[in-house]
Amino acid sequence: MDILKDLTVGIGKRIKVIRKQKALTQETLGLITGIDSADISKYESGKINLTLKTISKFAIALGVHPKELYDFDLDIAEYKIEE
Repeated sequence: MDILKDLTVGIGKRIKVIRKQKALTQETLGLITGIDSADISKYESGKINLTLKTISKFAIALGVHPKELYDFDLDIAEYKIEE
């Protein structure tokens, strides 16, 4: 199991859910964040790793605390530290 991938997918799904709750298109979110709408799609589907800077941009643009983007189930006991 890859925790980085699972976190990336989980946060991406949260971005999409919140974006839709706010009735924003990917294009509009892209204009607000300065991120290309094609990349917004990739972030939402977990195809691009998120940096803290990018997470901050999404949180500000969506008007939510960054912790809201981490609000999904993840069983941490399933993962091991890789060397």
